[in-house]
Amino acid sequence: MISIIDRFLEHGRIYIFGNDDKEVMYIASADWMKRNLDWRVEVAVPIKDVTLQSQLRHLIDIQLKDNLKARQIVAAQNNPYVERTSVLNIRAQTSIYDYLKSMVKETTS
Repeated sequence: MISIIDRFLEHGRIYIFGNDDKEVMYIASADWMKRNLDWRVEVAVPIKDVTLQSQLRHLIDIQLKDNLKARQIVAAQNNPYVERTSVLNIRAQTSIYDYLKSMVKETTS
């Protein structure tokens, strides 16, 4: 598990469950933490549109490749930065921003 702390405080609440090659994807209104689930009404909805599933999967894949701001969540709670295994610097929030910006340009052109 990783955590990315960077310029933007918000993060996607995308949940992907899989069995073999079949993925089921949801977006939700909050983190699934005790304080949220015990004291609030939270909503999760399935994503059935194939195009939207692809776009959300792309966002998750970018986050999983982050090697500048991502930290491993470990039991010792020292949360070291993810080890760089690539010569490319991948900063998820910047990459996602650029990806979304390119999508907006495509729809307004």
